[in-house]
Amino acid sequence: MRILIAMLAMAGLAACETAEGFGRDVSNLGNEITEESQEAQ
Repeated sequence: MRILIAMLAMAGLAACETAEGFGRDVSNLGNEITEESQEAQ
């Protein structure tokens, strides 16, 4: 039972890290689009 709980905890942490990284990527992409549109004007 302990092993199962530990594995679930590790999977949860990995999922959080993935979601956080995805959020950073989307944010960076939004910043790049904003900068490009400002340069085009």
